[in-house]
Amino acid sequence: MTIHISSAFDSGNIVVDAIAGHTATLSIRKDQDSDFYQWFHFRLVAPAGETVTLRITGLAGSAYPDGWPGYRARVSTDRQDWRLADTSYDATEDGGTLTIRYDSDGAPAWFAYFAPYSMERHHDLVAEAASAPGVTYRLLGHSLDGQPIDCLELGEGDRQVWLYARQHPGESMAEWWMEGALAMLTDESDPHARLLRQKCRFHIVPNMNPDGSRRGHLRTNAVGINLNREWATPSNDKSPEVLCVRNAMDESGVDIAMDIHGDEAIPAVFIAGYEGIPGLIDAHRARLHRYTQRLAARTPDFQTAKGYPVSPPGTGNLAMSTNQLAHRFGAMALTLEMPFKDHDDLADPRAGWSPERSMQLARDCLATLAELIDEV
Repeated sequence: MTIHISSAFDSGNIVVDAIAGHTATLSIRKDQDSDFYQWFHFRLVAPAGETVTLRITGLAGSAYPDGWPGYRARVSTDRQDWRLADTSYDATEDGGTLTIRYDSDGAPAWFAYFAPYSMERHHDLVAEAASAPGVTYRLLGHSLDGQPIDCLELGEGDRQVWLYARQHPGESMAEWWMEGALAMLTDESDPHARLLRQKCRFHIVPNMNPDGSRRGHLRTNAVGINLNREWATPSNDKSPEVLCVRNAMDESGVDIAMDIHGDEAIPAVFIAGYEGIPGLIDAHRARLHRYTQRLAARTPDFQTAKGYPVSPPGTGNLAMSTNQLAHRFGAMALTLEMPFKDHDDLADPRAGWSPERSMQLARDCLATLAELIDEV
């Protein structure tokens, strides 16, 4: 029996270039109409007792080559529990090669860049949340492939809070975060959630890019568009996902916005702000500072030392969502980044950064918001 590798399923992505014995040479398919590639997700079947070597080549040309050193792939045999695989990276081999070694027990095993969040699970999440007391479902629009852009709304307060995720579909930790957020906000026994429902009206979009999610893309939608560069001038022909969400935001207004992401290279959880927007005043900047400092004090899974360079005043890219919303509405709009590698300050040698930690981080983010809601 030889080894078999396939990716013909929801969010699957791999190209089988060659199989020799129990070694497979693989590559990652680019996003449609785009040069972005980094996300992989495939299934392996191999004889029991064999050590399989999986070589994913050509990674020096990937979207974020700095994401591979120190990275370890995820593997699961039940698609529920994802653990770190035996992984190494050599930038000099075949244009940059990630090598995964796996001892097969004969059962199928799934490998992924991060624990996947399937579109079936997305629909389960929407169905469960929409049936919770006090939750209203709203269909904002459709993607280019005709998939719904789902929005869940709850809360009786005046503060308009928007939570949205997976503009970049390969950042699946973002929807795990959303699952944690919805579980907390619909928990009638949680005191922070009770306070937030009293003070705020939440608008929650768990997946802004269902087409890219299903197609196994890293960063773009069905026609190769990076949605987080469309917020200044979204259009029906290239970015209807952004257009319908921004239109709904214009209707409600936005006081607070959280855009949930994953970062390939930085082994930490951090927040990117809106310091570069035109006309930023000290009071607006101070709100974000209070929030990040309180979150860092609440959980060791968040820190403020590592992150992206801060844009100089007036240089912020208004095509990015949080800059656009901070400028358009005066909102406290933040981009939360979680790692594909691990949060090195509190590393987990078995699972790395995980779905469970993503969901817990959502609870910590929202509890922090509850404590500061009258200040932000």
